[in-house]
Amino acid sequence: MSREGLARPALVITGLFLATLVLGGLVVSQDPGVGRTLIQVLKDQLLGGIPAGNPLLLFAAIFLNNLQTCLLLFLGGASLGAVTLFIAGTNGLVIGGVMEAVRQEKGILYVLAAILPHGVVEIPSFILAGALGLRLAEALWREWKGDEDAAARARDLGSLFLRAVLPLVALAAGIEAFITPQIISLVA
Repeated sequence: MSREGLARPALVITGLFLATLVLGGLVVSQDPGVGRTLIQVLKDQLLGGIPAGNPLLLFAAIFLNNLQTCLLLFLGGASLGAVTLFIAGTNGLVIGGVMEAVRQEKGILYVLAAILPHGVVEIPSFILAGALGLRLAEALWREWKGDEDAAARARDLGSLFLRAVLPLVALAAGIEAFITPQIISLVA
């Protein structure tokens, strides 16, 4: 598959993610209680049973959570992209809301330290998984019109997911579990 085949769906996912990121931030700026709730839900969902100070368990939890999200972004293409778009938008809202809540409490430098180290890898993995999901949706639509073999395209897209998204998700989880906390401690 050529890069041109993913450029348009990647732009759609990026635009949706950025728009909902801003919207999530705006919602929390108007009602900080929403941000506190989002943070608590994320802590409970992601870190619920992980003892503090165990980066290996943190890595596993982050990796599995982000892999699940990326799989939903990709496989959501089977819903003609509805699930893919929903997951991308929901993640933008939540991340934007959490970023604004943390900014209000700890400042922008803290937010940058907490997001940038792993975000430069994690966000592209989400965008790529979402773009693959939209390409899957397009392949299904084209098959229904008689123009494409969706199963063959899904195999190619799945292969790309395994070769590109999976390693990015693992790398981002490693950075988030082992490096990001060290950077945060420098600015906290």
